Amino acid sequence: MKLTILADKKGPLISKYIYGQFAEHLGRCIYEGVWVGKDSEIPNVNGIRSDVVAALRQIKVPVVRWPGGCFADEYHWKDGIGPKENRKKIVNTHWGGVTEDNTFGTHEFFELINQLGCEAYVNGNVGSGTVYEMQEWVDYLTNPGESPMANLRRENVRQEPWRLAFFGVGNESWGCGGNMRPEYYADLYRQYQTYVRQYSTEKTYKIACGPNIDDYHWMEVLMKEATPFMDGISLHHYALTGAWEDKGPALNFPENHWYSLVESAQKMDELITKHSQIMDQYDPEKRVGLIVDEWGSWLAVEPGTNPGFLYQQNTIRDAMVAAVTLNIFHKHADRVQMANIAQMVNVLQAMILTDGPDMIKTPTYHVFDLYQNHQDGELIASYGAENQLISHTISKKAGRLTISLCNLSVDQAFTLELKKQSGAYQELAGRYITATQMDAHNSFVEPETIKVRGFADFKCVEDQLTICLPPMSVVTLTEVGS
Repeated sequence: MKLTILADKKGPLISKYIYGQFAEHLGRCIYEGVWVGKDSEIPNVNGIRSDVVAALRQIKVPVVRWPGGCFADEYHWKDGIGPKENRKKIVNTHWGGVTEDNTFGTHEFFELINQLGCEAYVNGNVGSGTVYEMQEWVDYLTNPGESPMANLRRENVRQEPWRLAFFGVGNESWGCGGNMRPEYYADLYRQYQTYVRQYSTEKTYKIACGPNIDDYHWMEVLMKEATPFMDGISLHHYALTGAWEDKGPALNFPENHWYSLVESAQKMDELITKHSQIMDQYDPEKRVGLIVDEWGSWLAVEPGTNPGFLYQQNTIRDAMVAAVTLNIFHKHADRVQMANIAQMVNVLQAMILTDGPDMIKTPTYHVFDLYQNHQDGELIASYGAENQLISHTISKKAGRLTISLCNLSVDQAFTLELKKQSGAYQELAGRYITATQMDAHNSFVEPETIKVRGFADFKCVEDQLTICLPPMSVVTLTEVGS
């Protein structure tokens, strides 16, 4: 495979928010995964477990979406503020039928955001909530002045408002968020977003509930009816091995499941392309961002676990899904302004898995580590012969290139030749992950089966770079010389 890199051709900025995370009140994502309480023997700061925070800071998490997901449209924010002993207990009807005691609420979420040093994406309740409830929450969060809600925040020992960078008006309103028609939701969105007030000089980016997978009618209606009132519109798509009702196993899967999952992930390119064409009709300046706030592998749950907790193991195959999908988002950087992988800890395609006091980083985590230098980098175009088993991204930041490559083949290595147009390469440093088995993964017994290692199987002479890419691998080369 031969590519020519157009290093001097200016491209769109790859938003750092493409590397966003999603934390829902689902299974062990929040409780144990993030929140252990101040009295826990697990090391924590103000109840937030320290090992998870340190790991997420290492990959420069830019934004976290909360409280859902389907949970968002049954979440009433006042249940999660004030003294913990007074907080209302409810049943989490979407995820396992367990008791939700609201120990982790607004203040705890923003404590997490503060410790991560990232932005907040709060999803409001349209499905079972009211306009008034949503208005009061935004007031509570962001109003620096005098109001009943701002004063209530102060009574709860928070003097200053928080920065609310992103706010979603409902979630999956076509399904678990209310089973609405697009015409109905478009009118509701116009109404509800009116009361997401700007109480300070900092603007909150408003996100409308967009389509499920390939529902192009939904996108057409929302863009036609509500474009002037939105900053972004969401899209959800999960990679599957087959039918939605018959999800394949996360481990011990056949080879055809490897390729079917990757192919399902690659469908993201078609979805973004077609949805963007609709968006372009109503927003040719590309002001409105496409926000892919749920994506990733959705596989069968770990045997013996609560089916409603969506806990699945994470393998080198999931690393392929992550790399391919991130490359697709980069390709569409002119329209995709944020994405949030589902989910951050212990749920679906997680960055991190925990078991009591123990924590492991997944292969997907390591892809986010390898790719972090693309955050806010300028996309660099290339041309040449394509290979459907090779996925790549090239970006430039501070005058230096970062090249990320993914070999999707389970058994074939490839040699790539990358010619840099207009000048020689600077000194390159390489890092990668790979495996010898399709379902290789990290466990609590063997937590480093897959980890980032130095990569040296390349040769660079002036403007010619030759790389030998192993099967089942994700490789990143970064210019480090002057």
